[in-house]
Amino acid sequence: MFPSHPIAIERWAKSLVESYRKTEKITNIENKHFPSRDKVIEISEELRELLFPGYLGRTNLSWLNAEYFVGGKLDYIFGELSREIAFSLGDKSPEGEERAYRETEVFFGKLPAVREMLEDDVQAAFDGDPAAKSLDEVIFSYPCLVAISIYRLAHELFIQGIPLIPRMMTEYAHSATGIDIHPGAKIGRSFFIDHGTGVVIGETCEIGNNVKIYQGVTLGALSFPKDERGKIIRGIKRHPTIEDDVTIYAGATILGGQTIIGKGSVVGGNVWLTHSIPPYTKVAIEEPRLKISENQKL
Repeated sequence: MFPSHPIAIERWAKSLVESYRKTEKITNIENKHFPSRDKVIEISEELRELLFPGYLGRTNLSWLNAEYFVGGKLDYIFGELSREIAFSLGDKSPEGEERAYRETEVFFGKLPAVREMLEDDVQAAFDGDPAAKSLDEVIFSYPCLVAISIYRLAHELFIQGIPLIPRMMTEYAHSATGIDIHPGAKIGRSFFIDHGTGVVIGETCEIGNNVKIYQGVTLGALSFPKDERGKIIRGIKRHPTIEDDVTIYAGATILGGQTIIGKGSVVGGNVWLTHSIPPYTKVAIEEPRLKISENQKL
């Protein structure tokens, strides 16, 4: 190994910094602070400890010490989250800090309701998977519960209008589980994703209660309308609506903001849908013909 020459290092550094001035869209020097990705991940996991007490993090909780433990955890998370929210809002003024505090207070007030939703999700996973031996097994080992729990937290921040942090949270869950749920999606109670890898749920997707989907399902956009300048139009519904009691099997793709999958319907594996179907409809691909040739030498 030969050490780099100081003159060469100086030349490379100057060249790279000069490129920063030419590529301002991806440069943030002497500009605003952003939320820390590492801190957002830490906060996500700290919150999951509170959502599943005695399962994640500290395991020796009792009814005598639970309130003390939860209070200390909330106090720590409040300080960390309110600071990250202030960074995301880009407002360092006292008014900006005050808003960050208020937004954190609103979010904390929603945590009991989030837990009630997650209890239904855990039960749905147990009821929907004969391989599950207990609710405990679901909580400890099912990747869908990681993705759904972080999504439900992120969604509450999303509807409060908090920038960046909700998407950072769900992309962390995406990288950890292979399940991609946009925090803007609206998902009802008792939601279960079996296996999970490769699932994509878009920003404007609406999912009802008691919905079950399998690995590789995409609930996506059919196209991206553009304005007169050729720019993508944002803020319109681009993703499908899935009504109550629907099951969508592995590899199915359902696209479009006007596409509605009616209540109680079943969408079979590898189906491609870009139009609505009425309630209690079954959609499947006709069974392909197999050709089997025996004793063929290569």
